[in-house]
Amino acid sequence: MRVSLKDVASHAGVSIKTVSNVVNDQPHVTPAMRARVQKSIDELGYRPNLTARHLRKGRTGIVALALPELGNPYFAELAAEVVDAAAEHDYTVLLDHTGGRRDQETLVCQGFRSRVIDGLILSPIELEADDLRERAPVPLVLLGEREYDLPYDHISIDNVAAAREAVRHLISLGRRDIAFLGARRGRSQPAHLRLRGWREELDAAGLVADDRLVSATDGWGHADGAAAMARLLDAGHRLDAVFAYNDLIAIGALRVLSERGLRVPEDVAVVGFDDVVEGRFGAVTLTSVSPDKASIARMAVESVLSQLDGAPRQRARRIHAGYTLVHRESTLGHD
Repeated sequence: MRVSLKDVASHAGVSIKTVSNVVNDQPHVTPAMRARVQKSIDELGYRPNLTARHLRKGRTGIVALALPELGNPYFAELAAEVVDAAAEHDYTVLLDHTGGRRDQETLVCQGFRSRVIDGLILSPIELEADDLRERAPVPLVLLGEREYDLPYDHISIDNVAAAREAVRHLISLGRRDIAFLGARRGRSQPAHLRLRGWREELDAAGLVADDRLVSATDGWGHADGAAAMARLLDAGHRLDAVFAYNDLIAIGALRVLSERGLRVPEDVAVVGFDDVVEGRFGAVTLTSVSPDKASIARMAVESVLSQLDGAPRQRARRIHAGYTLVHRESTLGHD
C-alpha cells in the first residue's frame, strides 16, 4: 500500500502543507518540526512521487548524457559518476551513444529527445560550432577537449597542463626520446591539447619534439595503441619513453613492447591518461593522469540544473576539474 502525504500528516499530527514543505525542502520549517515530520516519513516508509514533483515544475526529471564510446572504460566510469550525481538531485540519466559520429552528435544536440529531457550533457568529437548554434533550446553542457567560442558551459581538465606534467615526470626519470601515441589522423581537434602539452614540455626542457615520434591512430582503443607502437619500433626510431593519449592506447603499447622483448620501464617507460581500472591490474601497472571524474560529473549536473533554475548564460564558462598524475610500475618499476 502506497503511503501518501495525508498519511504522513496524520501520523505526525501536522498539516499536509507542512509535510509538503519538508518533503520539498522548503526553508520556512523549524528544525523541530522538520525532525518531527521526518520521523513519521521514516517510520511509515513514505517515498515522494518524483515524477509528479518534476511535472509540477514543468520538467521531466531526465537529463541526457551523450558520449562517444561506451566501450571505453573512461566513459563508462564517467557515466556512472553522472548517474550518481544526478540521483542526488532526484534526476534520472538517459544515456546516448554517438560513436563520435557527426550525424549522431547532430541528432542529439538538435533535440530529437528534447520533449523528454530537461538538459543535455554532451561530449562531442566531430561537431562544429555551426552545428551547436542550431540546437534545441534545452540547457547544454559540453565535456571533453573540443573547444567552441559559444555560450555553453564547458567542463574538462586542463589537458595541456596534465600532459606537460606527464612528460615532465618522464624527463625527471632521465628519459629523452619520448614518443606520443594517439594523434588522430585527419582531425585537428581531438588529442591536440595533449599533443600540444607534449611539445611544450619537451621544448621547455630543451629537448627535441621529434615529429617522427608522433604516431597517429584511427581510434583510441587497445588495437590502435598496439599498431602505433609497432609502427614506431618497425621504423627503427630510438625511443625510451611513451606518452599515450589514453590508457587503452598505452595498454596496447605495453603489449607490443612485451612481445618485442623490451622491458617496462627499464627500456621504455609508459604513461597513459584517464586512470581506468584496467590499467591498475596489468602485469605492469600503468602510470596515468587521473581526472577527477566525480567532480566533472557533479559540475556538469549542477550546471544543467542551474540553467533550469534561470541562471544567466551571457558567455561560456570554461570550468577545469582537478587531476593527479598517479605513479605506478610502468615508469617507476617494481618496489
